[in-house]
Amino acid sequence: MATVTHDQALANARQLLNGDPVAALAQARAILDIVPTSAAAHRIAAHALRALGRETEAQDASLAAVGATIHDGAMVDAALALSENRLPDAEAALRARLKEDATDVAAIRMLAEVAGRIGRYGDAEKLLGRALELAPGFGAARANLATVYYKQNRYADAVAALDAVIGDDPDNPAHANLKAAALGRIGGYDEAIALYGQLTERFPEHAKLWMSYGHMLKTVGRQDDSIAAYRRAIANDPGLGEIWWSLANLKTIRFDPADRAAMEAALIAAERDAEDGGGARDDDRLHLHFALGKAYDDAEEHDAAFRHYAAGNAIRAAQLDYRADETRAIVDAAITTFTPGFFAERTDWGDPAPDPVFILGMPRAGSTLVEQILASHSAIEGTMELPDIPALALGLGRATHDEGRRWVEALAAAPREKIAELGANFLRATAVQRKTGKPFYIDKLPNNWLYVPLIRLILPNARIIDARRHPLDCCWSNFRQHFAKGQAFSYRLSDMGAYYRDYVRLMAHIDAVQPGRVHRVIHEELLADPEGEVRALLLFLDQPFEEACLSFHANARAVRTASSEQVRRPINRDGVDQWRPYDAWLGPLKDALGPVLAAYPSAPANFG
Repeated sequence: MATVTHDQALANARQLLNGDPVAALAQARAILDIVPTSAAAHRIAAHALRALGRETEAQDASLAAVGATIHDGAMVDAALALSENRLPDAEAALRARLKEDATDVAAIRMLAEVAGRIGRYGDAEKLLGRALELAPGFGAARANLATVYYKQNRYADAVAALDAVIGDDPDNPAHANLKAAALGRIGGYDEAIALYGQLTERFPEHAKLWMSYGHMLKTVGRQDDSIAAYRRAIANDPGLGEIWWSLANLKTIRFDPADRAAMEAALIAAERDAEDGGGARDDDRLHLHFALGKAYDDAEEHDAAFRHYAAGNAIRAAQLDYRADETRAIVDAAITTFTPGFFAERTDWGDPAPDPVFILGMPRAGSTLVEQILASHSAIEGTMELPDIPALALGLGRATHDEGRRWVEALAAAPREKIAELGANFLRATAVQRKTGKPFYIDKLPNNWLYVPLIRLILPNARIIDARRHPLDCCWSNFRQHFAKGQAFSYRLSDMGAYYRDYVRLMAHIDAVQPGRVHRVIHEELLADPEGEVRALLLFLDQPFEEACLSFHANARAVRTASSEQVRRPINRDGVDQWRPYDAWLGPLKDALGPVLAAYPSAPANFG
């Protein structure tokens, strides 16, 4: 059949769809007898079958159209634009295709990928849902949906979607890898570790799989196995900086001269690639700088350590482009908006459940230690750093003002019913994290300090604990730390000082307008008098004192944070005054902190 004859036949089949689906189906099948790779004919057949109520056959025809897409020049061009990250070109081509045929599931899936790449996960989810409605057996779309769920922190949904995909494609390592990562986010550590074990057996030379395996082993406290996994990953790819940083991030390991030499060699290679235009090596460079900073810090070579820390932070700061004025503006708006009268008018709003215990404050301020202490109590369950409160706040801002940062304004205008709904949504979303029958559970996300007014409003009976550490020790610890994601404020000393200062400002305001609603744990006081501070903490939570809380280091629970290995040791003062050898470089931090330094409770003991 000549091209023009083929096009005419397709046009005729499309016309028949309007009033005679039987004839349209016959025409489509006639075309396919001659051109079995005609994606358009498969789609027409799907339309006709659906009109005839033959849904199962229609779904099969839609899948056949997907398979034939590789012979469709326009779709091949769109796929090429996607692979080259020419997203506007891909989006234009795909929208044009869907204007012609809104049921082209291959085009729908690819448009969802465009949406996902630019962070429009809600749009991606809707598109993928439509693709799967038309072709439930479309495994690639379901796998994409699992990824979209994962990106939205909906890990249980991701696992459910992956179970369906893996059932159809059990040998695909990418699906198993994503499932293991998602399981780790909802406390399914045993299954995740088993999956990683199987994957590393199948792909023993895959460095990133060994690294992910090491992460999960670290989380459950199997430090020796974790180190072995990281070392195996390094043997496979000594230039992958993230593996070296993962090893450094155990905190308890010390690098020897051979390790430093290997990292320096890897850094030279990464720097050379960067000079040749290999921007993809920036992540290797920053991870190697952070790991070398740790190595030279351990060796007390502080000039070299600071040089590497500063270089790694500079790379990451350029990637993130944090704006301190945006955080300051949110804090200013919160202080202006959330007055005593505001809370008095909404006294009995929100969900009354008392179950959540929020531990918040600056990262690296001792919140993991407080969590480990409380999670050793018979009535309190530890979970992890949950993303749900920021998601609720930013979602409210986007829904109301099309801008997440305007959540303060949106919350102030929210009616009683919406406030209760937000509280219920938090409880429902975090239920998957609860693995025991304990009445209380912990959300230990430090950055929740910014959302304390929201927490007080939507969950008025929840308890809030502010973990606070000396500003120089805390901020220096952040500067030494490369975070897997978030904490964009922490890569410039001046930004970090401003962030700490804004945190103190908002918490002081909360103390004034909601007195007694936040219990503050000063890290240095906890180190000096563990039993007294733990008793005061449990009194705030209306829980009896238990000796197990002082033996927190014996608790075998999984811990995901950078302090995971540190809280498996008894209380110690190893982290106190670690900023002192670097005092000469901390001027920008001190200037940004301003009066916060002198106001800190332990100032006389810790300032030089």
